[in-house]
Amino acid sequence: MFTGDEISAELCDLGVTHLVWLPDSALGAWEAALASCPSFDLVRICREGEAWAVAAGLFLGGARPLVLIQCTGLFDSGDSLRNAVHDFGLPLFAIIGYRNYLNPAAVDSAKTYTEPTLAAWQIPWRLIDSRDKLHLLRSHYSACCQAGEPGAVLIAEGRM
Repeated sequence: MFTGDEISAELCDLGVTHLVWLPDSALGAWEAALASCPSFDLVRICREGEAWAVAAGLFLGGARPLVLIQCTGLFDSGDSLRNAVHDFGLPLFAIIGYRNYLNPAAVDSAKTYTEPTLAAWQIPWRLIDSRDKLHLLRSHYSACCQAGEPGAVLIAEGRM
């Protein structure tokens, strides 16, 4: 839906210092653009649960990290998210790839459980399901930072 250069430019403008990520097949196409951006460091992790812990450490050290994972990784990393966001009260933000959201015929439980999972963890989120909604990343990120709250945007993946 978006090019790596478009996302990289948005993240640079937002003042993100570190992008903690584990790419999926859709978001992985952004890697070259993200890795070459001089405004932030790309921190690659092995498991999504590490993303929240790494982002928490960076935040506590004064950085402005952002987590970038797929929704299935969100499910896998729930305990780490809970600990960082709720137990430590850190206002971490994530871009989450919403697997198969744009594939109405796809039988994929990830489409069923992504939004309820974010609701259960009390993470305010916005859905970006078309190119004209990229502005939601900026507005939601800014609002969450200003309020000192965690947040997320869901980037719809699949055929358009």
